[in-house]
Amino acid sequence: ASAGAIRSARRLSTLKGRRASGQFLAEGPQAVREAVAAGVVARIFVTAAAADRHDSVLDSASTTGVEILMATDSEIASLTDTVTPQGLVAVCRDRSWTLEQVLAEAPRLVVVCAQVRDPGNAGTVIRCADAFGADAVVLTDGSVDAHNPKTVRATVGSLFHLPVVTGVSLAEATTRLREAGLLVIAADGSGEQDLLQTDLGRPIAWVFGNEAWGLPAADLETCDLVA
Repeated sequence: ASAGAIRSARRLSTLKGRRASGQFLAEGPQAVREAVAAGVVARIFVTAAAADRHDSVLDSASTTGVEILMATDSEIASLTDTVTPQGLVAVCRDRSWTLEQVLAEAPRLVVVCAQVRDPGNAGTVIRCADAFGADAVVLTDGSVDAHNPKTVRATVGSLFHLPVVTGVSLAEATTRLREAGLLVIAADGSGEQDLLQTDLGRPIAWVFGNEAWGLPAADLETCDLVA
């Protein structure tokens, strides 16, 4: 790959670079496969060894016009912070979702993360939300960047399956969700609400707090129930 292409991609390891370009990196065959299927890949860097192992992913990408650049092991290593890079990195276009777009689709299950700071945790929440059939995930103001490389890696491709909304406060998110008819439930250890007495068949938004301090009292007050 050209030095310029690698240098441009390397900038995407920083929040500033991602915001300036509207792009981010996805590493590994699973993430790249899902990104290609979602139609958001602009360019793929791949080593010769990885190209042999993952030719089906590259074939799918090339048929949709994705640029494929051969790269050395050291070039790939410069694009990732993993100990053992898998030799396959995609430059992806950021699909920005707003809360309005999500609500327009009449979601039945939304997961809200209030100021989740750890990229691995954020990625795991997105992956689990996808597995449970959630229609969207909201990362409120103060949360880690959804396209942090560690977050993307932890989603194991789920980032490309469902909308992830950022740039909203918890109060705004819960207010808008409630106005749209969702029951907003805070997942908090202090809750005493008996969910068996709750209509869980209606559209629901689950709210999860920060890893260290959970959901402060003021945040709990923005929810309908605490469970």
